[in-house]
Amino acid sequence: MSALSVPEKFKPYTRQSIQQARQWEWLPFELREAVQVVSRVLPFRTNEYVMNHLIDWNNVPDDPIYRLTFPHRDMLHEDEYARLRELVLVRRDEEEIARYAHSIRMRMNPHPAGQMTHNVPRVNDAPLKGLQHKYKETVLFFPSAGQTCHAYCTFCFRWPQFVGMDDMKFDARETHELVAYLKSHPDVTDVLITGGDPMIMNTRSLAEFIEPLLAPELAHIQNIRIGTKSVAYWPQRFVSDRDADDLLRLFEKVVAAGKNMAIMGHYNHAVELRQEIAQKAVKRIVGTGATLRMQGPLIRHINEDPKSWAELWTTGVRLGAIPYYMFVERDTGPREYFQLPLARAHEIFQQAYQMVSGLSRTVRGPSMSAFPGKVVIDGVATIAGEKVFALQFLQARNADWVRKPFYAKFDENATWLDHLKPAFGKEKFFFESDEAAPERKVIPLSLAAAARAHAGSQSNAA
Repeated sequence: MSALSVPEKFKPYTRQSIQQARQWEWLPFELREAVQVVSRVLPFRTNEYVMNHLIDWNNVPDDPIYRLTFPHRDMLHEDEYARLRELVLVRRDEEEIARYAHSIRMRMNPHPAGQMTHNVPRVNDAPLKGLQHKYKETVLFFPSAGQTCHAYCTFCFRWPQFVGMDDMKFDARETHELVAYLKSHPDVTDVLITGGDPMIMNTRSLAEFIEPLLAPELAHIQNIRIGTKSVAYWPQRFVSDRDADDLLRLFEKVVAAGKNMAIMGHYNHAVELRQEIAQKAVKRIVGTGATLRMQGPLIRHINEDPKSWAELWTTGVRLGAIPYYMFVERDTGPREYFQLPLARAHEIFQQAYQMVSGLSRTVRGPSMSAFPGKVVIDGVATIAGEKVFALQFLQARNADWVRKPFYAKFDENATWLDHLKPAFGKEKFFFESDEAAPERKVIPLSLAAAARAHAGSQSNAA
């Protein structure tokens, strides 16, 4: 594929504009109808690069990237689709559409793993907007300007942020409270800037959030991470965008400051890294001294083929990236459409793992980002005559749980941690009896106010 054939200007498509895409006419009526109906509940956004270079239109609707980016009627329950279809196409009652769509969203578990209730730091008992702090070492930061993406994944667990559920949003307009919070938490070593996708921002805006983290008083911050799907959906961000070179210089600045600049690249299928420009993006990123780690969930209909995972990991390693995580699809959104039994997930991971060399075996999985922490399925075994899942925490709300093996009864139908039962006659898992509310993370208002005042004086001086 010639780089000249790749669009240089980003052009998104939404429900309101998808009819303008030349491929829209290629879709049969029932697929076009599904987009118009289901996108009233779940977010829909794609772009010209995805449409022209990642989707095989001769294989629609079974093409994995089509299923990854276009809504399908089976993502809703049959009765839900029928009623919503009538409201959208027949009655065209916008108020009733909004009410019914909201009721469907609320049954889809819009804030999984306690992200709204247990992960948000508090300032004098008030939530600190735009931050999450689930694990001791890592703080998540959600800049308000990064609360969209170059294209939306139909499985995305942050889908409520894209459909107008404002009470489910995480967004911060400035870094003052983040900096003040980090100053008061010297045990935090990692800041993950996430969204949405921070790479939707221009470099100047991104730098306004990153450069304050390089201050001497934040020397305990060792790793600055950016979670992004742009490496797959819009690799031009690192290659040919107007400020792509400025972006790479920003990465170099972080590295020169003695910190690790880690790009957490979200990849879902090998096709996303087959493109010449996508491979060039990887090389340019790692060429700055930054690291690029590859992660993504295992999703029914999209990436069940172990060969695709093996190709993705080995291609990434060849280009200088690091395979990091294979996740289990979260218990949110249209999970019935995407989820796989944990036994099948482990089987796919094991088969893919067997196909790659040791350099790709940095990948961990299949891993569930559940309420207590990240739980990895280590294997299926028979112990004392009982077939079990062997499990452990890779991260946890309680650090003492990490790398502590535990066992669950084998269940060929279980798709999430909540479906599993303890093995060997136990009534509870060890973390269920030991679970307690995480320690309150409180920062004095005086410290936050002082940070804002200092920033204001600096701005006036400028």
